[in-house]
Amino acid sequence: MEEATPPAGPPPGSTAALAAQLFAQKPEAELLYLAQNAARYPPAVGAAAVAELRRRDLLPDTTRVPAPPQPAEAPETWPQLLGQLLKGLFIPSRRFWATPLLLDLNVLVFGLMVLSGVSASQPTGHQLVLWGSNISDLTLPGQPWRLLTCLFVHAGLTHLLLNMFSLWLLGLLVEDRLGPLRLLLGYLACGVGGGLASLWWHTDGVNSVGASGAIFGLYGLLLVLLIGKRLVLDKSDRRAMLGLVLYLVLSNLLSGITGNIDNAAHLGGLVTGLLVAGPVVITGLKKHEETNS
Repeated sequence: MEEATPPAGPPPGSTAALAAQLFAQKPEAELLYLAQNAARYPPAVGAAAVAELRRRDLLPDTTRVPAPPQPAEAPETWPQLLGQLLKGLFIPSRRFWATPLLLDLNVLVFGLMVLSGVSASQPTGHQLVLWGSNISDLTLPGQPWRLLTCLFVHAGLTHLLLNMFSLWLLGLLVEDRLGPLRLLLGYLACGVGGGLASLWWHTDGVNSVGASGAIFGLYGLLLVLLIGKRLVLDKSDRRAMLGLVLYLVLSNLLSGITGNIDNAAHLGGLVTGLLVAGPVVITGLKKHEETNS
């Protein structure tokens, strides 16, 4: 047979049990006063007040073992920081998904081109046409989709890396203010505008690829944000960023004069960003800010 274990605490009817019942009815202020001034009263009074306060979890339990101190977090290593950077670049999030999506598409198309046998450094003009370049003889006569596909085709790894670096910097900055959908629509609109300008300017024919026209459109969008004071910057920082954007635009245009660069697409994308995509996108800025507030 199992033996019955007597209940913990003072036995019923004892002086301690009667004191516990009595002190259980006292308010907290009186209990605290009795515990703080226990020396003025018999020892049993102070002990009963302290016991009741502990029962109500108003005093710390000295019998509890303190939790061991948590070890300090180890500093992040360079591989961990690089991994976080790459994750932010190529994995879309709720706040930023348009820029990573565009980066992923550009890298994916270039990877597929290389896997199919296209040179990673010097693809031929015929190969670029097969992958969707903007070419005078085909685009407007019956294949207007090339105005979009040419934005994701690049003439070599260096061309891709330069454009993707610019897209990363400009895309995240503009996307933070306009929202992902408006950035995506503005980017594509500027790219199409750049492609049309290229076809119009090169009357002798052109075979153009790359995201440069759309990226110059982002420069235009950023200029609209800066001039319209849509970026939260003080006066000196706004002037500095405005000067930086103008410098980058002019330096890229000047470098395109001597190199094999389609400046017509650059200017077309920039003008589209300033005159068409910029004002259209800015109209939704207030709504986007209210949504994020």
